[in-house]
Amino acid sequence: MHRRRFLERAGVAGAALGGVTTLAGCSTVLGDEEYDVGMVADGYRPAELSVSVGDTVVWENTSSRTHTVTAYEGGIPEAADYFASGGYDDEETAREAWHDEFGGALETGDQFSYTFSVPGRYDYVCIPHEFGGMYATVIVEE
Repeated sequence: MHRRRFLERAGVAGAALGGVTTLAGCSTVLGDEEYDVGMVADGYRPAELSVSVGDTVVWENTSSRTHTVTAYEGGIPEAADYFASGGYDDEETAREAWHDEFGGALETGDQFSYTFSVPGRYDYVCIPHEFGGMYATVIVEE
């Protein structure tokens, strides 16, 4: 069964408990908004997410602060494609774009998605909040 569909069905029982359901390390918000990772003022929720090869992860900025989703180039599998909000091809370009003109910015309600095709560990960061500890991990399993 598709992971989001399972979470939606299982989450119906949790709707009476505030509308947020957490299962197997994944979060989803019930209602019109659907995402896998939420961006709050000071972090990603969840900070670690496990998915399968071929899954698409959706991040949504659920806070009033501007955020990015930027892979650490040395923190992804060697065979994996680089990913960053704004569509940059490498970490240096993503960082320069942010510092020059807020490139890759995700405002409140904006989403970014990426499909993981290579198993392994993917570490990523919010550039403007990196020194505040806003980084997280996606673990992609076969």
